[in-house]
Amino acid sequence: MEILMSYWSLGELATNGLITLHLLGALAVGCIIGYERSYHGRAAGIRTYALVCVASTALTVVNAYPAMWFGGTAQGTTALADPTRVMQGIMTGIGFLGAGVIMRNGFSIHGLSTAASIWITAAIGIIIGLGFYGAAISVAVITVVLMSGVRSIESALPHQELLHLTLRFPAEDAPDTTNIQGIMEAHGYRVSDWSFHLGEQGSRFEYELVLHATSPLDPSKLVETLKGIDGLLEFRLAPSRG
Repeated sequence: MEILMSYWSLGELATNGLITLHLLGALAVGCIIGYERSYHGRAAGIRTYALVCVASTALTVVNAYPAMWFGGTAQGTTALADPTRVMQGIMTGIGFLGAGVIMRNGFSIHGLSTAASIWITAAIGIIIGLGFYGAAISVAVITVVLMSGVRSIESALPHQELLHLTLRFPAEDAPDTTNIQGIMEAHGYRVSDWSFHLGEQGSRFEYELVLHATSPLDPSKLVETLKGIDGLLEFRLAPSRG
């Protein structure tokens, strides 16, 4: 009975209260970053970011009170506490979670920004767990600004545009690459990479192209031209930026 009561001693309750405050702070930060991602239609939203931040904080902050582990009855636990090992484990584990949101479709890669934001959310959770609240708030603000505000700045600044184009023809009607390249150049695009695929037992031929433009162009004009290509069965035009 005495061992059970040790888990509800004043020292344990005070420690649990401090840990709970850390977790509430992590919850708030995770929700803010998650809302930004959810607002922009990303698969990982408030719940994912809140869970990542809270979990990172929980694992870090409990490592600060080894003397209170197991109701304060275990001996020698202080020597086992090593926050750096906990941090390494957290960041390694979050790496696997981030890899799960990265998707590759042909030449296009999506989810890199989401994976990076999940990783930094875990780092913010660790910072909160260590008690650096000002630093955690600063990193959270920087993260939200980078993920949301810089988007419009990127669009306004001069930049190169990349598109991924897939064209599918009957094998006997597939045009020459020179003709396709001429159509792209006529609309201001340069073909920077090619991929070819003969499928469906030799009855379908597929081109995959990466289109490169030095200035933003209206892809709708290219779409109208593609609709008029003889023999074209289907096409897919998508941004090639992650």
